[in-house]
Amino acid sequence: MKFGFIAFPTRESIRPAEFAALLESRGFESLFYPDHTHIPERTPEHYDVAGLPAEFRNGLDCFVALAAAATATTTLTIGTAVALVTERDPLVTAKAVASLDVLSDGRMHFGVGPGWIYQELRNHGVRPADRWAVMRERVEAMKEIWTNDVASYHGRFVDFDHVTSWPKPVRRPYPPILVAGNGPRVAERVVAYGDEWIPMLRPGVLDDIAEFRRTARKPGSDEPIPVTLFGGVPEDVAAYERAGVDRCLFWPRPADTAATTRLVDEIALGLGDRLGATA
Repeated sequence: MKFGFIAFPTRESIRPAEFAALLESRGFESLFYPDHTHIPERTPEHYDVAGLPAEFRNGLDCFVALAAAATATTTLTIGTAVALVTERDPLVTAKAVASLDVLSDGRMHFGVGPGWIYQELRNHGVRPADRWAVMRERVEAMKEIWTNDVASYHGRFVDFDHVTSWPKPVRRPYPPILVAGNGPRVAERVVAYGDEWIPMLRPGVLDDIAEFRRTARKPGSDEPIPVTLFGGVPEDVAAYERAGVDRCLFWPRPADTAATTRLVDEIALGLGDRLGATA
């Protein structure tokens, strides 16, 4: 199993380039950053933002942070966990992802999710009821952009014709797409337009992962689809291995350089040979 981190980069926390270099030097495999363009003010109608930690509001842009991480490292996998593609224009996002893949020499992983804060979605002109359909169309449209010199896509929510967009990703045909979600249709979505599943740690998720590994297959393949678990805790990595998790992302709160270094070193020490075997 591979090990990495997910964390909100903030103005006060360890800088992305420094964090990425620290993880690479300690033998970790990856650094992923989450995505929120903004957080609506809490009102009686907007109950879904109650109790959110401050970093949800003041986190840096995930793509900008990953660019810094990419240029400070040579082997570390970078990625989004997850980019809310329902809140991002697919033409702009396709160029950002391809640019990151170029800057990292093919190390970009594109985790995608539909968003769960309903007013945040509405502020981007997306009805919450449409979010899964919007996500699928935007991912499919970006695939067309990455794989064709002249791309077209005609859907209910995304519609363009004869588009040229460069650079193309280094990874061909495009960086791995990790589809988020924990609902009953998640396997269907991963098989339809993703390459991996990226669930968040929650009660029962290990049973779901084990079932997904047993049953979910891409058309024409007998190989299990990889699973990245985010929000994992170091003391439970043996259980994650038994469930079939391929990558575990630890999720600390933002902290300064000294505190982050201590935490990374503590986790690395606890992982012992597990970390060295997958670096």
